Amino acid sequence: MSNMSGISEQKSPDSINELKSHNIDIELYQRQQELEEIDDELHSRWQMIRSFLVCGAAFFADAYLMFSANILVMIMGYVYFHEAEGSAKNVVPNNWSTLVKVGVQVGCLLGQLILGRLGDKFGRTSVFSMGAILVIISTVGASFSSSAVRGANAFVFLFIWLVFVGIGVGGDYPLAATITSEYAEVASRGKYLAAVFACQGFGNLGASIVAIIVLACFKGAIRDDVYALDYVWRVCLGFGAIPGAATLYWRLTMNESKQFQAEAEKREAQTEAVKAEDELLLAKRAAQQSEMPMAVGSSTVSMQKEAIKDFSQFNEHVDELVEKAKKGGPRAETFGQYFGQWKNMKVLLGTSIAWFVLDVAFYGINLNSSVVISAIGFSGDVQNGDPYHVLTRNCLGNIIINLLGSVPGYWITVFTIEKLGRKKIQLIGFAALTVLY
Repeated sequence: MSNMSGISEQKSPDSINELKSHNIDIELYQRQQELEEIDDELHSRWQMIRSFLVCGAAFFADAYLMFSANILVMIMGYVYFHEAEGSAKNVVPNNWSTLVKVGVQVGCLLGQLILGRLGDKFGRTSVFSMGAILVIISTVGASFSSSAVRGANAFVFLFIWLVFVGIGVGGDYPLAATITSEYAEVASRGKYLAAVFACQGFGNLGASIVAIIVLACFKGAIRDDVYALDYVWRVCLGFGAIPGAATLYWRLTMNESKQFQAEAEKREAQTEAVKAEDELLLAKRAAQQSEMPMAVGSSTVSMQKEAIKDFSQFNEHVDELVEKAKKGGPRAETFGQYFGQWKNMKVLLGTSIAWFVLDVAFYGINLNSSVVISAIGFSGDVQNGDPYHVLTRNCLGNIIINLLGSVPGYWITVFTIEKLGRKKIQLIGFAALTVLY
């Protein structure tokens, strides 16, 4: 980085060879120069704060909806399997509990691929808003899931709704992170992005807190009739629509970042240049095929002179478009061309593989923490104990786990990422996880 900063102080390097002599990636250098130019323009602090609040609320709601499934399954056990016998009493069978827990995850996979791609094509903020609307509608629909008289039960309908919730959540993940990074200044980009992801910890925590509050509101009704818990799981799930609804207006009125607008202009310029080159080629062929003798008459000569003049002007216009596209056009035309280079592919592989192996443990534990808490006896006897006591203790156990683990871990990273660096924090985190597991 020292070499990069030394060169970047110069407004115009003498030559490409000078950059290469400092072992600097030319494309990376040009990209950083573009980002610095964007940051040098009027960059409102309010825009950064606004994008953080909107994207942070999105991550809060997404985590709430994903990890509330862990609590919903326990509550639904008392509603739908209270009449079962033995160890099956008040416990949702594994096939149905798995269906509820993976519903959002399945949708996430689809949403990241579909909405993430649409965000690049049609704009981050418009697709980001579309994802929020999908989450709100699907969450409300999921909270009204019930069994059919014949055929599919409530778990099947809940799974279908949660898949749609997950599609919206999956769109939030890449789009919220991208919007935050594009609005943030280079010097504080890591901190802002880490803070948005840290809201995920509050969402996980919020799912347990909301459940405790709703359980307290229905405490008397639950002890009189255990089936009153049917209201509890629906209210807890429906609460997940509130953060999205509260920030929907801000999402709809957000402008695209200057960085995205600049990239869109580059793509448009390149497209226009390609079309103009094709038209020029066709015009040249037509001109060659329609060559006529000049000595036909004064009117014909005049028409030919005008055609030559128009053709010359058109040629100059094409040259101008091509030059504009070369100046600002993408350095790699396709995903394959860019990541076909090992220097770029190794960054993608390192990041994605690290994220994948982390999520296997992260989601595996957080989606089943209630099972672990019950297994160690912290929440009490599920089959014979007081439902209100068992569920409240289970939620309390989830709160303790989050307050002692993920929440402080998120915010330690937020305040140290610009000092320690991304790579060092990741190495420390993986080393700690290796020891703990």
